[in-house]
Amino acid sequence: MGTNGHASQSEWVSSTLQRFEQPLVRYAQRITGDLETAREVVQDTFLRLCRQQQTAIDGHLSQWLFTVCRNRALDVQQKERRMSTTLNLDQQTGSATSLVTAAPDQAAETRDSAARVLEYLDQLPANQQEVIRLKFQNELSYREIAEVTGLTVSNVGFLLHVGIKQLRKLMKEP
Repeated sequence: MGTNGHASQSEWVSSTLQRFEQPLVRYAQRITGDLETAREVVQDTFLRLCRQQQTAIDGHLSQWLFTVCRNRALDVQQKERRMSTTLNLDQQTGSATSLVTAAPDQAAETRDSAARVLEYLDQLPANQQEVIRLKFQNELSYREIAEVTGLTVSNVGFLLHVGIKQLRKLMKEP
C-alpha cells in the first residue's frame, strides 16, 4: 500500500489512542492497583495494536483493546502481586464535565454519591466490580463485556444484576 497505507494505519492507531487511552488506563489500574503499571500495560496494548491490521479488528475494536489490556494486566498482576486499596475518585470516574454545568450543591451531591458508590463497589466480589466498571465506566455492551472477560452474556447479566442489587442494599444501610 505504500505511504498511504502506513499513514492510514498511523492515523487509525492515533485516533484509537486518543479515544481509548484513559478508559484503558483506569481499567488496567483497577486490575493492577498501580497507575504506572497500568500505563505500561496500556502502552503494551497499543504496541500490540500497531502490529494488527485494521481490517482484522474493525467492528470489535473496543472488545479487542479491553481484552488485550485485561489479559496483560492480569499477567502483570500475577507476576507482581501488588494490590492497591487507595481509590482516586478522579481516575475512577473519569472527567467530571457534567458537574461543571450543575449547580454547586448538585455537583457536590453528585461527587459525594459517586464517591459512596465507588467505596461500596470495592466491597463487591472482583468479578462483579469488573463487569460493573466495564458496563458503566467504559459503556461496553453485555456482549462486549462477555468477550473481554471470557464469561457468557447471561453470566455478565447475572453479575451485573447481583452487583447492582448489592450496591443498592449497601447504600441504603446507615
